[in-house]
Amino acid sequence: MHTQIVSHDLCLVQRHSGTGARSGSPRQNVLRSRAPRGTYAGGMSAVEDFTRFPIDETSRAKLAESGLRYETLEASDAAGFAAWARADVRGFLAAEPSEKYLEGMRASLGYRRTTGVWDDSAPQADEPVATTSSWPAELTLPGCTQLRVWAISSVTVSQARRRRGIARNLLEGELRTAAALGIPLAALTVSESTIYGRFGFGPATFAANLTVDTRRVRWSGPTPSGRIDYVSREQWAGQIAGLFDSARTSTVGEIEGWDGMWPRLAGTVHDEEGEGKKLRAVTYTSESGELQGAALFKYEGGDHDYASHTLSVEFLRTVSDDAYAAIWRFFLEADLVSTVKAEHVAVDEPVRWMLGDQRAATVTTTDHQWLRILDAKAALEARGYASPGVLGLEVEDALGFADGAFLLTVASDGVGRVEAVERLPEEVPAVRLRVDALSSLLLGGVAPAALRAAGVLSELTEGASAQVARLLRVSPEPAPGIWY
Repeated sequence: MHTQIVSHDLCLVQRHSGTGARSGSPRQNVLRSRAPRGTYAGGMSAVEDFTRFPIDETSRAKLAESGLRYETLEASDAAGFAAWARADVRGFLAAEPSEKYLEGMRASLGYRRTTGVWDDSAPQADEPVATTSSWPAELTLPGCTQLRVWAISSVTVSQARRRRGIARNLLEGELRTAAALGIPLAALTVSESTIYGRFGFGPATFAANLTVDTRRVRWSGPTPSGRIDYVSREQWAGQIAGLFDSARTSTVGEIEGWDGMWPRLAGTVHDEEGEGKKLRAVTYTSESGELQGAALFKYEGGDHDYASHTLSVEFLRTVSDDAYAAIWRFFLEADLVSTVKAEHVAVDEPVRWMLGDQRAATVTTTDHQWLRILDAKAALEARGYASPGVLGLEVEDALGFADGAFLLTVASDGVGRVEAVERLPEEVPAVRLRVDALSSLLLGGVAPAALRAAGVLSELTEGASAQVARLLRVSPEPAPGIWY
């Protein structure tokens, strides 16, 4: 079993990775949860009523100068939401959706804060020329603490309305909204990685695409005593939410899911192309009868050689080493399969050590989840630390949210305290960095030495990047997490 104590026993983390997954100790091992809340006029909880929070006035005024209207949309407005959803779908180059599909989107995503930009002079004035949706969600930090973050999705701008400052005002509006709500961190997963660094986002989790030639595999991993069963996709969708929640609260880098996510993943709803019928679902149950793993996969190819199908792993989460090993062995020893593919897995995926021949696996990596610190004190105090020590941070933030000098002091129990200071003490190891770099370091999956070599992080005292690593780095690395 691969285990590690993080933050001096603040959380016992066991590595049970799957497609974009890393899980382990159950929910009862989550010892601390820090989720800052904001309030606005009238004493109402800003986070709980986030969909009703006023539109950002700065972005509204700037877009109005260009003849554009920036507003939120009520999910109860079925026609308005359908028009917004058509623009969202078009932005990601998908086919024109049916009315049934659009209504399914509203049922699944209507809990979010739905925002758009409209051009009332356009031929289709009811459809926005830009979209976003956002909501507060829990993200698991080192130490297995839960921090409320502002999750951002559905970021699109019509190609017919480019270079008018729309994307900038959308994203800066989201950041100002999150800050006004008292949420210290924004998060998103990206389809285009060239956009978000200019807004202070930095890549904080990374994903690998894994392709295994099963003809070269000799299973060298454990042989668990539990059982794998095929289940219907409907059964799978009904079981996965609880399993996923147990996994994600002990998985650094994982963000919470939402109710409508599971049937959509299983292809039991909103499946206009019938792709869901290709999916197969399995579960792993321990000897004692406990559900410990679940996966979705499909077969591809085999047209010219029936013994050479590709098994594509679509989703996998486990909460024990046994479940992890059993499901991966099930995939790698599947009949009539010559290749197993799994996209969006952990960069240091442990199944590679179970193959007998690691050269059977081809691995490519990419960035996945990007974070943006809005409140440096709250974000840094929310996570646990691997060792005690003191670190000075000079943070540069062009948008002003996290700009300043901060002194991080970590006690022997792994709890960090942050003080904003006018000047850092000369005797303290200290670094200077932009907010995007600090955001990348927050989850502990980025090497400070690499940032120093790249000129992204500057040492104010010699050897300070090593102190950053001692305090912030974690192992295993943060999981990629789900797409959102």
